[in-house]
Amino acid sequence: MLTDIPATGMQLRSLVTADQRVELYLDAAEVPEPGPAEVLIRVEAAPINPSDLGLLLAGADVSAATATGSAERPVITAPLPNAAMRAMAARVGIPMTVGNEGAGTVVAAGSSAAARALLGKRVAAAGGAMYAQYRCVDVGLCLELPEGTSAADGASSFVNPMTALGMVETMRMENHTALVHTAAASNLGHMLNRLCISENIPLVNIVRRPEQVQQLMAAGATYVCNSTAPDFMADLTTALKDTSATLAFDATGGGRLASHILTCMEAAAVAAGPYSRYGSAIHKQVYIYGSLDRTPLELTRNFGMAWGVGGWLLTPFLQRIGLAGLARLRSRVAAELTTTFASAYTDQVSLAGALQLEAIAAYSRQATGQKYLITPSG
Repeated sequence: MLTDIPATGMQLRSLVTADQRVELYLDAAEVPEPGPAEVLIRVEAAPINPSDLGLLLAGADVSAATATGSAERPVITAPLPNAAMRAMAARVGIPMTVGNEGAGTVVAAGSSAAARALLGKRVAAAGGAMYAQYRCVDVGLCLELPEGTSAADGASSFVNPMTALGMVETMRMENHTALVHTAAASNLGHMLNRLCISENIPLVNIVRRPEQVQQLMAAGATYVCNSTAPDFMADLTTALKDTSATLAFDATGGGRLASHILTCMEAAAVAAGPYSRYGSAIHKQVYIYGSLDRTPLELTRNFGMAWGVGGWLLTPFLQRIGLAGLARLRSRVAAELTTTFASAYTDQVSLAGALQLEAIAAYSRQATGQKYLITPSG
């Protein structure tokens, strides 16, 4: 043990109630003593990722949220639409802890050699429940950060870096040679762009605003297409012809964007091959890994017969590659944490600050390039 550790620490919780509301609040949680293969982390930074918001907000209408409680212990209440309530039925009455990943200092360790070796070290962890002042996790979930690395630099060392690496690994495993990525001006999008540049992988970036085109071009991207531009389909088809990209990862999840990507992939493939009344024989795949667009997914069947649309999640991918594959990817993340896999944040807030109505309205929008960092022990 390095410092005096309190008996309890604050932890953020999300509760769905039977009267169709979600309540967000801070609770005093007991600080546990680490088991033999565990470490206790004083959490200093934890990002708010899109994957955290589904658990945190439960699909609530945040525009109708109200605040009670005190400045130190705020309580946020927001109504749940009928569809969200049906999806959250199994959660009713169960307070949920939140926060997929974070970073901080190991202040206590179990008796194993691996745990003792991390005492006093700054680590990142993807142990869940990281929106807390203290978190006890298995040593196998920890990544020791390089000397001098800040908690903010290490906080997002798992979800986005592993997702970017997972996309590239999936491309290779499924015998594609280039990628398409939507919401490409996000933190993840910039990571993937840097990764593809370093690996010499052709990448077609899809964004929504002209300034995002300029940002990515300035960052070295070769192909950036604006989905709101009148010539988007023509620009995308040209980029797909140049790159031969037949695999896309779509963060929007709804609407027509996935269909547009498949249509342009088919146009590029048909232009390069012989005519067939069934369309190109080249398989075209779109993986949906997000839900920025909550409207239904629309597919217009004008892209032949060799195509697929499916879901892609990080956890099943990591299970697919196994422990050796996971260790290999984590080693690369640690080595390139402040370069290829660097994250930028719009704002930093305390645990109580994350439960301010203004902050919730901002991070719940999931606006591209807008990312919040919680500093539980700050």
